[in-house]
Amino acid sequence: MNRTVDIALPPREAADPVLVREAAAEACSLTIGEIRGSRILKRSIDARSKHPLVRLRVELSTGSEFPELPDTPPQLPDVSGGKPVIIVGCGPAGLFAALACIERGLRPIILERGKDVRARRRDLAAINKEHLVDPDSNYCFGEGGAGTYSDGKLYTRSDKRGDVAAVLQTFVAFGAPPDILVDAHPHIGTNRLPRIITSMREAILSAGGEVRFGTRVDDLLISEGRIHGVRTAKGDEVLSPSVVLATGHSARDIFLLLHRKGISIEAKSFAMGVRIEHPQEVIDRIRYHSAIRDPYLPPASYSVVQQVDGRGVYSFCMCPGGIIAPCATAPGEVVTNGWSPSKRNNPFANSGIVVAVDPPKASGSDPMDPLAGMYWQKQVEQTAWRAGGERQTAPAQRMEDFILRRASMDLPTCSYPPGIVPAIMDDVLPTTIASRLREGLKAFGEKMRGYRTNEAVLVAVESRTSSPVRIPRDPITLEHPQVRGLYPCAEGAGYAGGIASAAMDGMRVVRAIAGVDA
Repeated sequence: MNRTVDIALPPREAADPVLVREAAAEACSLTIGEIRGSRILKRSIDARSKHPLVRLRVELSTGSEFPELPDTPPQLPDVSGGKPVIIVGCGPAGLFAALACIERGLRPIILERGKDVRARRRDLAAINKEHLVDPDSNYCFGEGGAGTYSDGKLYTRSDKRGDVAAVLQTFVAFGAPPDILVDAHPHIGTNRLPRIITSMREAILSAGGEVRFGTRVDDLLISEGRIHGVRTAKGDEVLSPSVVLATGHSARDIFLLLHRKGISIEAKSFAMGVRIEHPQEVIDRIRYHSAIRDPYLPPASYSVVQQVDGRGVYSFCMCPGGIIAPCATAPGEVVTNGWSPSKRNNPFANSGIVVAVDPPKASGSDPMDPLAGMYWQKQVEQTAWRAGGERQTAPAQRMEDFILRRASMDLPTCSYPPGIVPAIMDDVLPTTIASRLREGLKAFGEKMRGYRTNEAVLVAVESRTSSPVRIPRDPITLEHPQVRGLYPCAEGAGYAGGIASAAMDGMRVVRAIAGVDA
C-alpha cells in the first residue's frame, strides 16, 4: 500500500533522506519499521517566512522498495527503412521530434545549420575572446539549440500542451540528474547539457536517423500547395513529404524566406529590455532574510512583474549563480542572455528584466508588415553594438544611476565574458522600453528591499525573449494553412517558450504527422 504526504522541513533536515523518511512516516501515523520504500515526488523552497523551509511531497510504500530509475539511454527501434521526415533545426524541438519519429517508425533527417556541441565551443570562445560572431554557429545556432549553452532551465507553465513528465524522464534517461523530476524549477546546467545532447544524437543515429551539421536550409520545395523537400545552401535537395520547421526564434533568414515565397507569417508581440546582474549574496539576503545563506539552501532566485503604463515589466530567465552570455547571431549586433552551471556557484545572479511590446506600434512601422518586430529588434541590437564600441562588449549602467538618470562613473565587476563599457541606457533602448523599465525597477525595489542598488548593473540588450514572428498552422493538423506537409514548430514559429515547451511541441507535431490526434 502506498501513501502520499506533504511535509515541510528545515533545509538541513530536508537534505537527509533518513530524516525525510522519518518525518513522512510520522505524518502518515506509520512507524519507520513499516516503511519499505520512500521517494520524493516534489520539492520546492518556501522562503516566505524568516526561516525558509523545504516543502516535500513524499510517497511511502509499506509493500516494497520503489524501482531504480534506468541509468542507460533507451533502446530505440531501427527506422532505417522508414518514411523520412525532415526536421530543420537540432534544438530541443528538433531532437524530441526526432525521437518521437523513431518511436512511430518514421526516419528523422535533422538538418542543422550549426555545428555539433563540441565544435561549437570554439565558436563560442571566438565570441567571448575575439568578438567574432559566426552566423551559423553561436550561442543560438548549433546542436542542442540555444538551450545547450544557455542554462538548461526546464520550468514551464505549458503543461496543458503536452506531457512535461515525459520530457523530463527522457532527459534523465539520457543522463540528466533525477532531481529534475521532483524540483519545482528543474535545471540541468550548461556544463551537463552537451553530454546529454550528444547521447540523444547518438541514439538517433543508431536507430537509423540522420543528423547533418553545417547544413543550412535556403529554400523550400513546394508545388501545388504541398511541400516535397528542401534545398540547402550547398545546393543539395533533401526530399520528404513532411518538413518540420524547428529553427528557433533567431532564424531570421527563415522568416525572410517564407515572406519572399508568399507563405503567410504574422508579427507577434515579444519583450525587450536588459540583463540585470546583482552579487548573488544580495539576492540571497533578500530572499532568505539572512545575511548569510544557509549552506543547505540553493542560491536564491526571484520572479517579479509590474504593470507600467499598460504593459508588463517582468523578470525573464532568471539565473542564480549565473553568467551573462553574448548571444548575437550576426556581426554588428549585441544580444545578451543568461545561464547557470549545474551547481549555480558563480558569485553573480542575473535576470532579464524586460518590457512587453507590440512591435509595429512601438516602432511606428507598418502594422501590416509581419517582419516589423524582427527589423525593430535588429535595429536595437545594432544600436547596442555601436554603444558597446562596435565589438561584443556590451553597454552597461549601474541600476541606481539609470533610475536617477545619471552616468555611471565606473562599473562593477560583471560576468559577461566579452566585457562591458559605460553607457546611458536611455541612448541605447527605445524610449517606450527605457521609461517603463525605470518605473518597473522602482516598483521591484519596493517589493524586494535591497534589490534597488548601485551594486547591480544593467547590461544591454535582452531582446530574444521569444520570436517576433508567428508562423501560422492549422490547430488540428498543425500544418501551415497554405502548405500541406509543412509543420511550423516550437519557439521559432511562436508556439513555445523554453526547452520543455519546445520539446513538447516537437513531440506534438510528430503525433500529427503520424496521424495520431495531436
